[in-house]
Amino acid sequence: MTFDLDHHGDAEVGAGLIDLAVNVRHQAMPGWLADPIAASLAHLSAYPDAAAATAAVAARHRRDPAEVLLTAGAAQAFVLLAQALRGARRPVVVHPQFTEPEAALLNAGHRVERVLLREADGFRLDPAQVPDDADLVFVGNPTNPTSVLHPAEDLAKLARPGRVLVIDEAFADTTYRKGSPGEPESLAERRDLPGLVVLRSLTKTWGLAGLRIGYLLGPAELVPRLAAAQPLWAVSTPALAAATACASPVAIAAEREIAAALAAERAHLVDRLREVPKVTVAGDPASAFIAVRLPGADQIRVELRKRGYAVRRGDTFPGLGPDWLRIAVRDTATTDRFVQTLRDVIEERP
Repeated sequence: MTFDLDHHGDAEVGAGLIDLAVNVRHQAMPGWLADPIAASLAHLSAYPDAAAATAAVAARHRRDPAEVLLTAGAAQAFVLLAQALRGARRPVVVHPQFTEPEAALLNAGHRVERVLLREADGFRLDPAQVPDDADLVFVGNPTNPTSVLHPAEDLAKLARPGRVLVIDEAFADTTYRKGSPGEPESLAERRDLPGLVVLRSLTKTWGLAGLRIGYLLGPAELVPRLAAAQPLWAVSTPALAAATACASPVAIAAEREIAAALAAERAHLVDRLREVPKVTVAGDPASAFIAVRLPGADQIRVELRKRGYAVRRGDTFPGLGPDWLRIAVRDTATTDRFVQTLRDVIEERP
């Protein structure tokens, strides 16, 4: 089966549609973030200087600045890894997940091997599924599109000398566990695991998709190789201002509050969908979206568009297919209206 690896949720969105296809939070930007970005516009005549933002991100994750590389969105990091590590003998991508890692590897000339997780297992990863001699491994956590959060201890078992283990934590800040002060199952602060690279995004929770800002955390000896593959001044001055602001204690506290509220909204969406005949929710969702399986999902998606809702098709993700959709978590009122519309569409089908 051929998959359109370059298809992303923004292609589903159109004028007048309620957006349940893109996993970006739709809320007004707080002043502590908006003000530094706006102030940075007065300094655009100077080339960007990433030193302060790099130090801020390093401090947030208890890292040395030499272990941090700021990128134009987390997606750029996939390209840097694919280009800088062309010598990898056996790259492996764990699917279903965000398709950009595989697309970047293929564009750099790699021959990619897939490990396909199973719905019957809740799309949970068994570390034994990854070949022992794989020297470049990509895993999402929480995984887009299934919203599954893999235990950190399982992912840590994949780290070993001679392997670069890339954990895509673009949605880690959306995860929440009651009683936990931080991001459950994140490896961002682990410096003891050989070859571990963690990717982060600031575009989801803070609505900065158009600004393009993310970062990479990894071994100090690897970061310069990745930086060498990056264009000069790849991260703009406004994006650097955003990175600094989002690493602050105020931002981290706000992020945890948002994640807690999101957990309640996600639970509401899951509960409502499980009441709809023929709809199966994948796994145990832990992020800002969920994946569902229902017969004829490819045609149901088209009918939902006619009724004002954009959802993400699932047939572009290896390991899924035409009977899958990805749905973004929104407020409970939007969820209730959407689920009723979905129910109507299903009931009207022959």
